[in-house]
Amino acid sequence: MKIAVIGATGQLGSDLVKVFDEVIPLTHVEMEIKDLLSCLKTLEKHKPDVVINCASYVRVDDAEDYAEEVFAVNSVGAKNVTIACKKINAVNVYISTDYVFDGSKNTPYTEEDHPNPINTYGISKLAGEFYTKLVERHYIIRVSSLFGAAGASGKGGNFVETMITKAKNKETIMVVDDMVMSPTYTVDAAAMIKEILIKNLPFGIYHAANKGQCSWYKFAKTIFNTLGIEVRLSPTKTNILQSKARRPMYSPLVSVDLKKYGLEMEGWEAALKNYLIEKGYVR
Repeated sequence: MKIAVIGATGQLGSDLVKVFDEVIPLTHVEMEIKDLLSCLKTLEKHKPDVVINCASYVRVDDAEDYAEEVFAVNSVGAKNVTIACKKINAVNVYISTDYVFDGSKNTPYTEEDHPNPINTYGISKLAGEFYTKLVERHYIIRVSSLFGAAGASGKGGNFVETMITKAKNKETIMVVDDMVMSPTYTVDAAAMIKEILIKNLPFGIYHAANKGQCSWYKFAKTIFNTLGIEVRLSPTKTNILQSKARRPMYSPLVSVDLKKYGLEMEGWEAALKNYLIEKGYVR
């Protein structure tokens, strides 16, 4: 099975490249996702069996000011990939997000829950989901609060590294304790996506997030406790930050559909420790 990974050097894309045997890694150099002709030319050249679209504009606050660019990547880009997949008869895999939900629920979101995004980024990703569905053979994989060794190029790293850097600089750290999510290790997400494809699961939507949930404050505290670092860490509230974009206050993901096939990801605490081991912070 020949797999094309769009956004191959990104946080999730780089781990997807590692888990498959026959991979075509695609970056901006090889293909511009915003350009239909570029998508068609590149994918027709390689003729992959599966196309995994990890390309995404992920700067949530900036998205409020640059909606045109956000939709060009997350929505029109998904449309272009869908058109190309139709032409070469490839399976279309779109990586989506917990931000397609509004956060008003008090239990984790499943594949059966109705999306209702509350910011430009979430709306653009939901539009990308709709475009992906235009080809019958598709998977929409929703992930949450990713952290991986490559870091998110659009964000300049990931939350774990940001916390470690602040601790090294002996900063006073304030993290929100009223926003709850499912921290997800990209190695685990990549492995689950591989399982979905290898087991040839029914097409549709799947949630691929590490088990459990926590606030960003608890996540930060667990990082420092695992590393044995003493820091000045205090909880704060989301409204104090006055961010441009509204964020879902509660967006943990759980998969009822993967469990039907005996698939489940490990807990986020174990995933965090594995990440810290991968990065050489702990043994």
